[in-house]
Amino acid sequence: MTSIRNRQLEDECEIKAIQSSGPGGQHVNKSNTKIQLRFPIGPSRKLNDEEKEKIREKLQSMVTQSDELLITSQDSRSQLLNREDALDKFYTLIDKALTPAKKRKKTKPPRKVKEKRLEEKKQQSEKKNLRKPPEDTKS
Repeated sequence: MTSIRNRQLEDECEIKAIQSSGPGGQHVNKSNTKIQLRFPIGPSRKLNDEEKEKIREKLQSMVTQSDELLITSQDSRSQLLNREDALDKFYTLIDKALTPAKKRKKTKPPRKVKEKRLEEKKQQSEKKNLRKPPEDTKS
């Protein structure tokens, strides 16, 4: 599969700058440095139906009711750096969602590990038995 970045999905994204919270003093109240990236999943022409369904399923906490993937970035005071960060997050998330999960190979624990576990259980049991008071044998 080709890299997801080669498809240039950002052409279908809506990127908007909004007021950010956090550090910046008075400057933060008058500058729009927080970036909000919205990617409409349904109308996308660069993804097939199977890929859209995988994105909806795996990124469901980030998909809005209007079927848009919503990503925000406000780590930096710079709008440009936040924009680049949002695009990086977007491509990373899409790539991770579309990568198939590896199948788990079943393995058996080695014989030595089983023996060691049983030996430790015996030692623990012996330790507990030694703590018990001695039985009276006067009958």
